[in-house]
Amino acid sequence: MFIPVIILILVFLLIAIRQVGRYTLRIWQIMLAGAIAVLLFGQITPAAALAAINPDVMLFLFGMFVVGVAVQESGFLSSLSHRIFSRAKNPDQFLLLLIMAMGLFSAVLMNDTIAVIGTPLVIALACTWGIDRKGALLALCFAITIGSVTTPIGNPQNFLIASYADLGDGFTPFLVHLGIPTLINLVLAWVVVRTFYPPSKEYCMPVQPEPVRDPGLARLAALSLGIILVLIGLRIVGGFIGYNPLPLMVIALAGAAPLLIMSPRRGELVRKVDWYTLVFFAALFVLMQSVFDTGFFQSAVDIKAVTPIPVIMIVSVVISQFISNVPFVALFQPLIIQQGMSVEAILALAAGSTIAGNLTVLGAASNVIVIQNAERQGVTITFLEFLKLGLPLTIVNVIIYSVFLSF
Repeated sequence: MFIPVIILILVFLLIAIRQVGRYTLRIWQIMLAGAIAVLLFGQITPAAALAAINPDVMLFLFGMFVVGVAVQESGFLSSLSHRIFSRAKNPDQFLLLLIMAMGLFSAVLMNDTIAVIGTPLVIALACTWGIDRKGALLALCFAITIGSVTTPIGNPQNFLIASYADLGDGFTPFLVHLGIPTLINLVLAWVVVRTFYPPSKEYCMPVQPEPVRDPGLARLAALSLGIILVLIGLRIVGGFIGYNPLPLMVIALAGAAPLLIMSPRRGELVRKVDWYTLVFFAALFVLMQSVFDTGFFQSAVDIKAVTPIPVIMIVSVVISQFISNVPFVALFQPLIIQQGMSVEAILALAAGSTIAGNLTVLGAASNVIVIQNAERQGVTITFLEFLKLGLPLTIVNVIIYSVFLSF
């Protein structure tokens, strides 16, 4: 029976529409409804559903979310960003620093975290440097998306791929194959934004650096980031010398440990974790397992037809616009990995599903976060305004990643 497939199609349609009458549905609500439906229809047992939920992914996300809340609530990352951007000597340098810094941050702290923290900071600093606020926010969106390509912890879909595919320590393949093209694409993002939104000569009053709001929490957040970076280094070294690398989940939990053990605000940090995203992932695992158990896609999809790297890139970008990149990866990843795909092809899936966020507003959750937060401060970016820059940038991004991964 293909009841799970029908439910999956309905879930994807609702994710694409996200509107039922007067109600706007959130993606986690839609995915949860799908998981509940396959349980109620008896398409997966409660025990099998529980077993389908990957604890490594859930614990990793929890740990990273705790660190993300801490760097945001303490003001640590905002203060650090101000210090970085103060080194710029003109608007062009500021825009380039903005793209490079936010790209780097998203590679370590996940893209959605930087979307929340970066939006108010970018709006404030754009005026200081005479850059249109829409242009600066678009630069933020592109930087977050492109920067997150380079590591297995840059975004949820990369982590899913790193969890299931045989990529050694994970970081080395991502950095070796995707590092240089990502740097090139970040520079190209600067060129695109600079072309469509050139700096004006109208400057406003300089924004004063935001002081750290909670010095104690900021110190613990810095310690957590240091632990994450050190453990990433140990994981890479362990992969080179043949030792089993530290699980990514352990890295995230070790980073969160000082905050959960030593901070008097630990309860607040846990409450402010993005629990909705965790619910989304738990429901995603249950629904996709029930669909996979039907064998429908294994028999219906000719996976060999989508194995060329450019095809994987294009299919990933296009389909991710309709069903979101994480469900797309969860659905197609097992099929691709079962075929014994090359490392380059698996990384093409990661890059393509991530770069999909540069094409349209709905291509990545981080875009939606940036735009919703910007609207609260009186800045609106329309679908067409995003597409005008996103379309040419995405085309170039796909070409560059395809070339580097193919040769």
